[in-house]
This record gives sequence, structure tokens and C-alpha cells, in this order.
Amino acid sequence: MLEQANRSLKLKSWLSWSWTYICAVWFAMVLTMIYVLRSPLKLQDTLTSASVFLNTLTPKFYVALTGTSSLISGLILIFEWWYFRKYGTSFIEQVSVSHLRPLLGGVESSTTTGLFSSVNGEAEPRPSVSECKVWRNPLNLFRGAEYSRYTWVTGKEPLTYYDMNLSAQDHQTFFTGDTQQLKTEDTVMQKAWRERNPQARIRAAYQAIEMNHEVEVEVESKTSVFPVVFRCAAAYVLLAEEEATTITEAERLFKQALRSGKREQRVQDQITTGKDINLLVYIKRRLAMCARKLGRIKEAVKMMRDLMKEFPLLGMLNIHENLLEALLELQAYADVQAVLAKYDDISLPKSATICYTSALLKARAVSEKFSPEAASRRGLSTAEMNAVEAIHRAVEFNPHVPKYLLEMKSLILPPEHILKRGDSEAVAYAFFHLQHWKRAEGALNLLHCTWEGTFRIIPYPLEKGHLFYPYPGCTETADRELLPSFHEVSVYPKKELPFFILFTAGLCSFTAMLAMLTHQFPELMGVFAKAFFSTLFAPLGFFADKMESFMPSSFWHQLTRI
Repeated sequence: MLEQANRSLKLKSWLSWSWTYICAVWFAMVLTMIYVLRSPLKLQDTLTSASVFLNTLTPKFYVALTGTSSLISGLILIFEWWYFRKYGTSFIEQVSVSHLRPLLGGVESSTTTGLFSSVNGEAEPRPSVSECKVWRNPLNLFRGAEYSRYTWVTGKEPLTYYDMNLSAQDHQTFFTGDTQQLKTEDTVMQKAWRERNPQARIRAAYQAIEMNHEVEVEVESKTSVFPVVFRCAAAYVLLAEEEATTITEAERLFKQALRSGKREQRVQDQITTGKDINLLVYIKRRLAMCARKLGRIKEAVKMMRDLMKEFPLLGMLNIHENLLEALLELQAYADVQAVLAKYDDISLPKSATICYTSALLKARAVSEKFSPEAASRRGLSTAEMNAVEAIHRAVEFNPHVPKYLLEMKSLILPPEHILKRGDSEAVAYAFFHLQHWKRAEGALNLLHCTWEGTFRIIPYPLEKGHLFYPYPGCTETADRELLPSFHEVSVYPKKELPFFILFTAGLCSFTAMLAMLTHQFPELMGVFAKAFFSTLFAPLGFFADKMESFMPSSFWHQLTRI
């Protein structure tokens, strides 16, 4: 079976390879037959009449012809440019690759997977599953208290449907209880998370709370009160996220959700399911974030530390990133360094927060006295070299961040989900950490002087990385789904203009120039056109004369009669 498969693959590859040459031979045969049958088909008379017709045309016709060609090519250019700006590729190229190339026997190329060379030169599969994984933003804002305010002021939606749909899936997965009793509330909350209308979600949450109170009265004498009441906490979570218009009100609802799970004395004994733990961790984390936003930073730091100590296995929730941001606000740089020493490990996944916070600490130590002119004269010291290397490392991990930190691009509200090494992660990091870089005197100046030097270190093309895996090629597509349409997505590496955009631009400019010259100088352009076409068809005439001398037309006439 394996040999037959290999033979079929070889046969298919041979057919694909020979298809081009078969087409070329077929085209040559068609031209030969047309030349052979030129007398019976009266091609000479047809060409003579056509030339007479063209000679009778006025210059206005040529002006209209070239002007129409310029207009059509200009419209194609505008469409191609719009399509490239929106989707990052050429429409004509995409159609030819997706539809025409398979018909011609070609193999469709993959943009998300491929091979890259390892250190020993062998081909290894590029990791394509995890490189474009979407993560929950650890510092995501509150919909009712923050995202909705932006919508009220600007009339723009800061969240995309794809982003909100991912959040709904997260809530259904994390917050739906595992207990087998009284599934009605779970069904209502599952429907609430899936609702697209915010008011419908809020009404469903209130419905779940009312149903839960009715059930609580009936089972009050039993020992299973806690799981029933705790599931109702998901409804309070939804109200805190969606309905609360201020952080204070959101904090009140989160505290009510937390109290609903502590009405029994045996709370810790009753929390046995993973989803109950997820709900408890989520509530405590959001309470810590409320305290951070309300200015009670030390209280927020304590809550985050307790949460990380109580649930050390939930590192994938990235609570340490919340802790790092709060510690930077306190300017407790020694504590920040201690957290980085634990999480900035080679075996742990990286993030922009980890890399850029490490660069900030090293830049802060030298940035106050850093001067580019002095550094160019005396060279970089050891501390300055460490800071520059840390900046290069951070920029290689996410090259989109510096433009936001240096305010070369405008910031927007961060999405609820981010793509590591993508523009969405850069927006989320800069939104919360720009103030910390500004507080460190000279840090942004050092970043401005050194961040572009990273691209001279990264191998080009990007099949290989320097300190990290090669930069994934799927970030642009995922970021366009996560970020709102009014935001200009940052793309790395910068894509060159497709061939068809350059071609249509040249064609439009050339035909417009011909139309203008023909209108201004009709006689001169007529002479030029005749000279051009006579020169263009001179090789064909020479070839026809040689064929005539080699085989006279009478021979071909007798052959066609046979």
C-alpha cells in the first residue's frame, strides 16, 4: 500500500511538472497550424482590412481608448489597495492561488505551517498550534464600568464579536457547576453567557437569582445548601461585569457573590469541583483588581499574593501579571524583581509583561544618566549593555510594543483576549504600563535610541529566531479578529506591496500618460505608434519570410487541398 501511494504521488508530481511543457508545445502547435492555414482562412486579407480600418480611426478614438484603460486600471488599483489594507493580501493573487493554481496542478501553499531549519540543518516542523493560541487578558477591563463608558462617549464598540464570543465560551467553561442537582440555574446562566444583547444577559442573570432563592427555601433543611447558593454567584459575577456602571458598584456585587458562597461554615469542605474553584479564584481576582483601580494598592497586592499562595497550580491564569503591575504602581522595584526571578524562567512561557518589565528594571538603573553622544564616544558600560540586551530581547518577543510606549501610535482600550507576540498583546501591555515607563526618568529615551537595533540582530528572512521561536505568521489575521475595525493593526514583518498592486499602478499611470499625450499631440503620437508597432512586428515578419523561403506557400496550398 505504501509503495502504491508513493508511486501515485510520483506520478502526480510528474504530471504537474510536465503540464507546463505540454501547454507550451500545444501553444506552438496552434501557432503553426494558424500559419499553415493562413491562405484558406484568408488571414492576409483580414489583416489588411483591419489595418485599413485602424488607419481611418481619428485620434479621439485613441484618446477614449487609453482614457478608458486608465480608468479601469485605476478602479482595479483602488480595489486592490483597499483589499490589501483590510486583509493583508492581494485579491488577484489570492484568487489565482486558491482557485486557478489547483486547476493547473499546483499545490496550495500553507501560510500557517511549514518547515524551518534547525541548528543541525535538518528540517523540523514549525509549531503552529500554540503560536497562535489566544489567551485571556489578565488585566481586562470591566464591560459595564469601562467598556460601556467608551461606547457612550464615542459611539464606537471597543470589543469585537469574536472577542466577546471567546469570553462567553470561557465563562461557560469555568463557571458552570459540576454538581448534578438543580441544573435549571446552570441552563439559564449558559444561555445568559451566549446572549449577544447585554440587556438580555442581565435579565437572564436576575432570573437565575430568583430561581435560586426559590430552590434555597425548599432545600434549607438539607446539607447541600452551599453548592446551590454558590452557583448563583455566577449570576452576581455577570451583573458586576455587565450592569455595574462604576468600579465601586462592581466591587459591591463581587463581594455579594463571594458572600453567597460563604453562608455555610463548611465552605472549604464543600468546594470540591474545579469549576467551583475557578469561580472563587475569578471573584477574588476581580476584587483585587477593583481595589487596585480604587487606589487601595497595598490591599490589592495582599489579595493577589494570598490568591497565588492559596492556588499555586493556577499559574495559567497569569495572576502574577496583575501583581507586577500593582507593584510597579507602588514603585516596589525589589519586589518586582523577586516576582520576575520566579516567573522569568526559560521553562515558563513568556509574555510582553515579563519581557518588558525586565527591560524596564534594567533600563531604570542606567537611563537617568544615559546619553547617546557620551555612549558613542566611550562605549557602553556593562550595566548599559545589559539594559540594551534586555530591550532587544523584549522587542524580539513583541516588536509592536515600542511604538505604543513611544506614543508613535495611538492607544485604544485593550481587548478581553490577547495573542502573545501580537498587536493585541502590545495594546494591552502599553495601556497599563505606559505610566510606569514614563515614571522611570530616561527609560523611554533609552528605548527610543536602542529598540530599532533589534531588527539588525534577528535573522532575515524570519525562518529562524534569535532568542525565541521564529515570529509566527498568523498574528495579523488573529489580531484583526480581536481588535476593533477602527484600529490600524500593527503588522510585523512589514509586508511588501503585492505585484498586482504595482502592476495596476504602473498600467494606470502609463495609459493615463498616453491619453494625455495623444490628446495634446495627435499627429506626433500617430507617427510614434506606427513606428512602435512596425518595430514590434518586425521579428514576426522576418520569421514569416524565412518560413516562406523554406516552404513556399504553393506547397502549403497543395498540402491543404490534400
